[in-house]
Amino acid sequence: MTAALPDLSAFGLAGRRVLVTGASRGIGEAIAAAFAAAGARVTILAEDAAVNAAAEALSAGAAHPVGAIRCDVTDPEAVAAAANGIEALEVLVNNAGMEFATALDDPAALAVVQRTLAVNVSGMFAITQALLPRLVEGGAIVNTASVWARMAPAGFSAYAASKHAVLGLTRAWSRELAGRRIRVNAVCPGWVATDAALHSLATIAAARGVPAAAIKAEIEASQDIPGLMQPADVTPLYLFLASPLAANITGQGFNIDRGEVQS
Repeated sequence: MTAALPDLSAFGLAGRRVLVTGASRGIGEAIAAAFAAAGARVTILAEDAAVNAAAEALSAGAAHPVGAIRCDVTDPEAVAAAANGIEALEVLVNNAGMEFATALDDPAALAVVQRTLAVNVSGMFAITQALLPRLVEGGAIVNTASVWARMAPAGFSAYAASKHAVLGLTRAWSRELAGRRIRVNAVCPGWVATDAALHSLATIAAARGVPAAAIKAEIEASQDIPGLMQPADVTPLYLFLASPLAANITGQGFNIDRGEVQS
């Protein structure tokens, strides 16, 4: 769990119905915690059983109980069932995703490529399509991309490609949903100290035959502000993009990466 959050009432999200996917841990859990602290009515969705414990923990001290849905976004029947359990939404945060290395010289990489694209791209499409009838006019969709949607590190081609695709979905959906005044934007986090990111850092270090600390030092040297972010550090951007404060912003991707990629 993340640290206690300050008063977030200024975002104007109190009472808004919000669904956050991939929210049993890491950035997704922190996003859900921030929306709950802002007074929103939050439901979290994830494919693992930890989603129930996460919802219980997030409910402690929140203005409204946090709901939980266990769902694999690549399973059409599970997605349909999840959508049927939602009456209406003002905000959909598409955060579910997976991040693993897929080196071309790895014989086992193709299966990981296929699963990565299924979760990060097809799954995002499927859950958004299923929930679209529940999204109210004037609502907001916020997608989690990555700074690796702006570049492509060696050995992570599937993940980078999937996050490039998330930016494409974001831009296309912004045009497609304009008639319903549904805004669609993406957040592109840099290095956040989640289990997935630290695993990737260790994988890069192993591939190069250097200590993980050396890769961390390289990352910090590439940033204008040193240090890895914590999940809570990126959540205000999600709240802002979902809020009335961002009423004139759609079809955009925003880096939050301590200056690693200036775009």
